[in-house]
Formats: sequence, C-alpha cells, structure tokens
Amino acid sequence: MAKTLIAFFSRADENYFNGAMRYVKVGNTEIVVNQMKDMISADTFKIEMKNPYSPVYMTCIEEAKKDLREKARPELADYLDSIDAYDTIVLAYPNYWGTFPMAVATFLEHYVFSGKTILPLCTNEGSGMGGSEREIKKLVPGADVKKGLPIHGSEAVNSAGAVKKWLSANGLL
Repeated sequence: MAKTLIAFFSRADENYFNGAMRYVKVGNTEIVVNQMKDMISADTFKIEMKNPYSPVYMTCIEEAKKDLREKARPELADYLDSIDAYDTIVLAYPNYWGTFPMAVATFLEHYVFSGKTILPLCTNEGSGMGGSEREIKKLVPGADVKKGLPIHGSEAVNSAGAVKKWLSANGLL
C-alpha cells in the first residue's frame, strides 16, 4: 500500500510578512502542512536543526546565508529510522536565499530517495520556488521530483484551495 510522508522545515519566532516583521508561534510552512494533514493520509516529520537559527529574523537570515555559502549541513535534532515505507514525500520548506534551508539538504542527503516521488512545496514572500526544485533534483538522484507549489507565506492560512488542487493533480486526493 502506498504511503506518504510530509517532511517539513518551518520556523516560528520573528518572521517577515509583506515588508514587516511579526512574531509568530507557528511558521508559515507548518501552517500549510497542518492544512495538508487534514486533506490526506500521511505521516509527518518536522526537520529541526540541533542548533536552530536565531529567533531574531535579521540574525536568522544572516546565519542561513552563511550556511548556504559554506554548503553547510547542519545537524538535525532527530532523524527518521528509515523512509523505505514511503512512496511519496511531500517536502515543504521556506525559501531561504533562493532555495531551501540547508537543514533540508541534510535531510535529503541522509536517505536514499531512488524510486520515490518528491513533491516540493515552498513558502515565500515573493520569490516563489527559487532554484529549490533544481537543487532537490541534484541531491536525490533516481527520485521523481514533481513541479513544486509556491505558497506566499503571508497567505499560508488561506492556501487550502491551492494545496488541495496541487495534491489532487499529483494523485494524492
């Protein structure tokens, strides 16, 4: 029986919304994932860094930029034992400097995705998917990486319709 995993990176604390900073208890990506969990049968795994970025937005983005430049692979707080049982992985993340946070790269490089389908979903404040789909394909040879869904972060709470349409187009509904 086909199984789906929703693996996601999301950041609460101080975030950027339409040109202003705002403190949030739940990050935009996690808001979208929570909506998705009501639509499909899937296990979830939150990709969390052992040493998280700063709760202060401007500091966080500088830390993320440094990790990207250095091609860092931050250690994760936890790992799944295996992804063997999953046929489809919804990979959700915010757009950090035109791609995914480097903790997502750590996650992707930890497992073998050959023969699996990956559905990328990227929350952003106007930069769309950036180069993240191309970067995912580089890290997961043998996986079928589908066209991703960009969600404007400040519209995350209103994204259920777009998410449902995307999941349906990819055979999950």
